Order: sequence, then structure tokens, then C-alpha cells
Amino acid sequence: MVTLTALYKRPEDTAAFDDHYTNVHTPLVAKVPGLRKMEVSRFSKMLTPPNALISDQPYLECTMYFDNMDSFKAAMASEENKAAGKDLMSFAGPLVSMFVGVREDITL
Repeated sequence: MVTLTALYKRPEDTAAFDDHYTNVHTPLVAKVPGLRKMEVSRFSKMLTPPNALISDQPYLECTMYFDNMDSFKAAMASEENKAAGKDLMSFAGPLVSMFVGVREDITL
């Protein structure tokens, strides 16, 4: 699976951020074709000291899953994703960093 992960810094107004993220942004992202699932983590405590890679404690992480690179590319080119991206920049542009990855499941 291909993943798109959005990592957010803590916003100044967490209540307004959470309201917009839950009630406006998430429904827009849910319409993106090819999206298999979303997982959201809200962080409560950072266990390691800040370093050059993570200068502030992250506030929220969302990982979105796609079947493969072709479905990911098609999703990114969709009108639904463009609408979600425009919304993202309007409320969280300076707060978000995004990463594309390939998921590897490890059996324990």
C-alpha cells in the first residue's frame, strides 16, 4: 500500500482547528477516489527531546492509504483531492508537513 501522511504542528487555537478538521476537512478527504482508509492520531506527549527533524511536538497525524502508486497518483490528480488540498492550505498550510511512503507490514 502507498500512504500519504500529514503531520501537523500544534495550532494556536486547538478547538477551532479540531472543529474544522473534523467537520470540514475530513469529509472532503473522504471523497478522494481510491482512498482505502484514514487513521488519525492526536498526540498527548512527546517522549524524546526536540531535534532538528521535529522542532515542535506534533499535534495530529493522519495517514491515508491507497492500494498502489497508480491509485495514489490518480487520487492526487482528482478534483476531490484538489478541493481537499485547497481547504488544507486555508486552515493549516503553515502547520502541516506531508510524506508519501510505502507501507510494509511486519509479522511479529
